[in-house]
Amino acid sequence: MSVRADVREARAIHARKAGFLADTLAIATRAVRAIPREPEAIIPALVIPLFFFVVNVGALSDVATAAGGADFNYRAFQLPVAIVFAVTGVSRAAALVTDIQDGYFDRLMMTPVSRLSLLLGLMLADFALVVALTIPVIVLGAVVGVEFATGLPGLVAFVLIAGGWGLMFAGFPYAIALKTGNPAAVNSSFLLFFPFAFMTTAFVPQDAMTGWLGTIATYNPVTYLLGALRTLILAGWDWREIAKGLAAVVGVGSVSMPLAFAALRGRVSRG
Repeated sequence: MSVRADVREARAIHARKAGFLADTLAIATRAVRAIPREPEAIIPALVIPLFFFVVNVGALSDVATAAGGADFNYRAFQLPVAIVFAVTGVSRAAALVTDIQDGYFDRLMMTPVSRLSLLLGLMLADFALVVALTIPVIVLGAVVGVEFATGLPGLVAFVLIAGGWGLMFAGFPYAIALKTGNPAAVNSSFLLFFPFAFMTTAFVPQDAMTGWLGTIATYNPVTYLLGALRTLILAGWDWREIAKGLAAVVGVGSVSMPLAFAALRGRVSRG
């Protein structure tokens, strides 16, 4: 074979696009495989909600029962709070910052991988993770006597709604990660959730809240998320409450996701 033929063959060798779905699954698979190697990012997301559930039920159950009546099930009332704490702020955004800092993200940019898959693959892994994090909390609830009025279908809906909330909220840390590439900024993104968490119906029903706190809770999306989750446990298929919860998830996503994908476009254009 001549030298000219060798050159032509070398030029003909190039990376081929695998396709959007294959790219997304490849990114997601890598992210899922990395999760067991980073227990420091997962253990707090599981221990903290379990801790708050046990403490809140132990400390406030008698008071809540006295205020709400003998039929008021405070364990079931608190289980959605523990679930929301478990799934909120859990993402691969910190790992994405590491990829940016060590140059792996830039190397991916030199390949024909779909740019959208760089973020969607991580989010797919996040959804799998937050769904997995709900299982130990639900098991603990079952151990202390929490039952779903909607049965197994309601349990599935409960997990999917909670997982959807976790995924939609993850848009915020991804936006911060892609915009700043700063691990400290990403780690502090969970602070965005604190006003949502405590200025809502986390501890008492909304009709028991008065003054400015009751007003804030009325406009807090977490109030309606908790309402939907509690309905599935306590009341049954109240579609009005469930629709409000889904609207809260979509509302948060309508803010977080455009921010995340705008930050991705900015990072890609700078790269």
